[in-house]
Amino acid sequence: MKRVRHLVKISLLAMLATVGFDLFLHSGVLAGLYSSPSPFLLPAEEAFRLIPVGYLAFLLLIVLLIWLMPRLGILGWRPGLTFGLKLGALIWGSLTLGLLSISTASPILMVAWFLGQTAELGIAGMVLGSGLASTRLRPLLVRVAVFFAVMVALAIVFQNIGNF
Repeated sequence: MKRVRHLVKISLLAMLATVGFDLFLHSGVLAGLYSSPSPFLLPAEEAFRLIPVGYLAFLLLIVLLIWLMPRLGILGWRPGLTFGLKLGALIWGSLTLGLLSISTASPILMVAWFLGQTAELGIAGMVLGSGLASTRLRPLLVRVAVFFAVMVALAIVFQNIGNF
């Protein structure tokens, strides 16, 4: 039971880090790609309302990582990052290629999503790998909280100075 609690805690930390980077990426760096009307994208108000659905998708990917990583013996931030990036590139590469083949999505948006979502899974893997290698989570919690705060602050800066 103690092991399950530990896995849940590090999964929640991975989720927090992923959401922080996602806020930075989509509401900061890539916000300009969402501002023009598109037959592919939902209107901004509807997309904003559905953000929690997107975060559930991240949670499912974090569950996949936390299920695979201990079974594969992936411990530590660097092996976690590497595994997350590789898995992210495969998942998001497949998804973006599929979307490019059947939708009106712009190639620049698909490349941005591929790179950004791959980075998000790498971040999740890094947090999970770090947590799996340690029994003390307080230092990881502090690093994730600082990372989240920095990402939110940078998103606000990007929104105010402009972006793509």
